[in-house]
Amino acid sequence: MNTSFNPCIIIPVYNHEHGLTLTLDQICEKQIPIILVNDGSNKTCRSVMETLTRQNPLITRLIHHPHNLGKGGALKTGLQAAYEMGFSHALQVDADGQHNTDDIQHFIHLAQKHPNAIICGCPLYDESVPKHRFYARYLTHIWIWINCLSFTIKDSMCGFRCYPLKSIVQLIHSEPTGNRMEFDSEIMVRWVWQAGQVINLQTKVSYPIDGVSHFALWRDNLLISKMHTRLFFGMLWRLPKLLLLKSSLAKTRKVYLS
Repeated sequence: MNTSFNPCIIIPVYNHEHGLTLTLDQICEKQIPIILVNDGSNKTCRSVMETLTRQNPLITRLIHHPHNLGKGGALKTGLQAAYEMGFSHALQVDADGQHNTDDIQHFIHLAQKHPNAIICGCPLYDESVPKHRFYARYLTHIWIWINCLSFTIKDSMCGFRCYPLKSIVQLIHSEPTGNRMEFDSEIMVRWVWQAGQVINLQTKVSYPIDGVSHFALWRDNLLISKMHTRLFFGMLWRLPKLLLLKSSLAKTRKVYLS
């Protein structure tokens, strides 16, 4: 058993005061420390977070951004804070209630068994998923597979995943990554480029219980398009190295779909 394994949960929050309460109720049952990152939420949401922090001793830290930086910016803050607090791994969970918190122990178990891997959620959607979003995701999947030169990452957009903190914080400091919705995909590609291991775990996903989405259609689609372009040219520049890496890992790497 890995005795140095010390996980926490990071929840980025932006005006999800209704979904957050239920999400925290479910997560606190797992008895795992929690870091909340308030990403410039309104006064109502901030007040809810402060109340929940007082009521839940498992919330080890509440971090406030004075202005909204975006999901990626909030996660970077949370990951850095978790690392500085001495945690070994951080499980990213969305605040809006879409993730199946019953699967938290599966993520933790796999992370403890494979401490150097990112355990990445592979969504199993229910009827709540908007069809246009469901099918639009595949465009990103295709670009991610191209930019990785592999199918290692089954779904780069799922925000339910467990990171090994030391390695991911080093990656964030050494490589550029976006601060908004593009972060989830970009960090995975850059992780694979550095020969990082990915383990995909199937998990049920429902769309937000409070009906609030902070995906800005034009802004975030533009940022994601720029990300794909940036990664594509980054892949071309790294092509010889990636092909060599792909060849050397073909006999040894195992990618699990649980």
